[in-house]
Amino acid sequence: MRRITRITTVGVASAALALSVTACGGNSSDAGSGSDGDKAAIAYDIGGRGDQSFNDAAYAGLEKAEKDLDVQGSEAEPSDGEGDADKVQRLTELARSGNNPVIGVGFAYAPAIKKVAPKFPKTTFGIIDDASVTGENIANIVFNEEQGSYLAGVAAAKVTKSKTVGFIGGVETPLIKKFEAGFVQGVKDTDASVNVLPQYLTQPPDFGGFSKPDLGKAAAQGQLDKKADVIYSAAGLAGSGAIEAVSKAGKWNIGVDSDQYQQKGLAPYKASILTSVTKDIEDAVFNLIKSVKDGKPQTGEIRYGLDKNGVALSMSNPAFADMKDVIAAVDTAKQEIIDGKITVKTAP
Repeated sequence: MRRITRITTVGVASAALALSVTACGGNSSDAGSGSDGDKAAIAYDIGGRGDQSFNDAAYAGLEKAEKDLDVQGSEAEPSDGEGDADKVQRLTELARSGNNPVIGVGFAYAPAIKKVAPKFPKTTFGIIDDASVTGENIANIVFNEEQGSYLAGVAAAKVTKSKTVGFIGGVETPLIKKFEAGFVQGVKDTDASVNVLPQYLTQPPDFGGFSKPDLGKAAAQGQLDKKADVIYSAAGLAGSGAIEAVSKAGKWNIGVDSDQYQQKGLAPYKASILTSVTKDIEDAVFNLIKSVKDGKPQTGEIRYGLDKNGVALSMSNPAFADMKDVIAAVDTAKQEIIDGKITVKTAP
């Protein structure tokens, strides 16, 4: 497997980033040419690689492409407090270096891709969790997060003993509200007497709620103090703080995006992670890279839902797998969503 090039940017000065990419083997004279799928890049969302969640799932897809497709991968990290101009520069240099596809991990890349993609028509740009920006060379990778969250709500309602459960969202955006909406609906459809405590860590334009574990820890502690005994966190790196607090209290966590029971960085708390609402970001990234490699690049909306196992509840924790009545309720709800008997809300 080839070595993945990792580009770290701080403040993103254009000259510095250009030098970073060139030093890793890029050639700025290749602007607009695209590659034949031999080089692919991902630009991370807030929190970067190591968040044990969203970004790490995207990295797993790039890593798989390196191994299975003999693709040379590059990664670009975000900087604290960056703006759209920083993202524009990052994507521009990744495309100019011959990477194809170039994938923005997260809806925050939408304005930047809108500006950069038309300048590199031979390069495929992927964006995860956004369908608002479209173009002939843009692939919009989106998920039915509300469906997976509904199943988490079913599980939470079945296992709670205090009849109080919590939801922690990193930043109050329409995307994260999908997680909340599905979770609350799943809880209430299963047991209307269960109280749900929703909380967001920050409000736009402050996106620090995705990157600060201490905020997640404090929010979780507040919900534990209100007797919540199951807490679902959709908060990126901040969610790791919530997981720690819940674990130390001896209560149940529900993870997000990746199977957080399996994340090495969360190993000390894994026994508390009942399940996770997974999004198949790994395969979505891999599939896009493969499509370019095969000469048939994906474009337009590519949606992953329960019907395609694009969202799911993980079964890694043996304690969860042994809860036969809970699993039966989850399986029933899953099939009813697929069959159209249950329509899951996308907003609270």
